[in-house]
Amino acid sequence: MAIREVLTWPDPRLLEVASDVPLVDDAVRALIDDLFETMYDAPGVGLAATQIGVPWRVVVLDTRDDDGEKAPLALVNGRIVAREGTILWREGCLSLPGITAEVERSAHITVEYLDRDGQPQRLEAEGLKAVCIQHELDHLDGQLYVDRLGRLERKATLLEYEEVQAEGAAEGDAEPVVEVDTPERSAS
Repeated sequence: MAIREVLTWPDPRLLEVASDVPLVDDAVRALIDDLFETMYDAPGVGLAATQIGVPWRVVVLDTRDDDGEKAPLALVNGRIVAREGTILWREGCLSLPGITAEVERSAHITVEYLDRDGQPQRLEAEGLKAVCIQHELDHLDGQLYVDRLGRLERKATLLEYEEVQAEGAAEGDAEPVVEVDTPERSAS
């Protein structure tokens, strides 16, 4: 297991669409382990393989159980097969550190995926778990949560990100960030 570097905006690899995993083998299980270790170290509640530069359809999350105990979940080739209702949730992202925005998501989802042993699974989720799954699966399609915002809100959020990164660089906490280009992108 290894802690991997999390890519940050505007790294173009974050825009790549991930490929299906043809076979869940030891390499995929090692990737899952690295994703968990990286996510917990960050700390975060979810992480997609594309966020560490691996273009495979693999995500991990841990939204904790009702008692606050760890509840790790890995989804390989995850696909949302049903959606119900809407929810507004303030989201952040390890690839856009230091900022958050309210994003509209489906309130209840059903997702089908392969587990770390390659076995087909079906899961219904709501609340934070549903939001996290949708957020991470978006990464696999080359989308960040800011792509779900309106054009002006997206631009303002990315400008805020630039300012946060510049402040961190001035304080010696972060590397200087290249100016963020805000091209129009579909939020579909």
